[in-house]
Amino acid sequence: MKLATFEFQGRTQVGVVDAQAGTVRPVKAGGMLELIAGWDGHQDALAAAGESLALSQVHLLAPIPRPSRNIICVGKNYREHAKEFAQSGFEAGAVAGAEIDPYPAVFSKPPATVVGPGATVETHPGVTDAIDYEVELALIIGKGGRNIAKENAFDHIFGYTIVNDVTARDRQKNHKQWYLGKALDTFCPMGPWITTADEVDATNLQVQSWVNGELRQDANTSDLIFDIPTLIAFISGGSTLEPGDIIATGTPQGVGIGFKPPKFLKSGDVVRCAITGLGTLENPFH
Repeated sequence: MKLATFEFQGRTQVGVVDAQAGTVRPVKAGGMLELIAGWDGHQDALAAAGESLALSQVHLLAPIPRPSRNIICVGKNYREHAKEFAQSGFEAGAVAGAEIDPYPAVFSKPPATVVGPGATVETHPGVTDAIDYEVELALIIGKGGRNIAKENAFDHIFGYTIVNDVTARDRQKNHKQWYLGKALDTFCPMGPWITTADEVDATNLQVQSWVNGELRQDANTSDLIFDIPTLIAFISGGSTLEPGDIIATGTPQGVGIGFKPPKFLKSGDVVRCAITGLGTLENPFH
């Protein structure tokens, strides 16, 4: 099932998307977080709140807009990307031959980074001139927990969506801790909706991005260094995950800093991200 947060006639609602038909059916829910927290896995539990609407009639928002939950991100989680990052000169303290870390690199993004499909991503002139794109598979926690065992990790996932982990590479490098390079307003486009876990084989998804129509990233989640159960086990160790928490699993090779010279984003560029079965997330930069 595909579940979206959308605005129609000035009202924010949650609905079930039929991507093939191009429609969304509003359901009775106080928001996506309420739906996730009360989810029992049965479509029948979602009572209709009106007639289906054409997707062209509504304004899609981020599935969890301006979330009050954690946005947890993982860096350098594809081998070829880890290498291109280390060789780019933008990784503080990079050591040749030590591109693959023994433990996941984990950081967070604040709620003000989140925008939805089609929303403009700000280029923040005067703050950064080295903006990069990073398409990522993001999972949404459905059943909370702490010290989650790897063998039980998939039981805790509600669904999946697409995230573009937009990054100011100069700030990422200069401050060593990645937060300031990742935390600028609008730097986490998300969407177009959440696809529930029962419809997704997260171990075999093609992850792609395009800049102005040029394919830049193209890899499979089978290439993850730290797989999803490992990430959930590490992140939940001694730290409680709650329903609605978002974990972005890392980006593949092909980001702007991987080119010589780097191909940074500028005002007027459009980035499109796609993942098998999860739809397409496209955002202009200005």
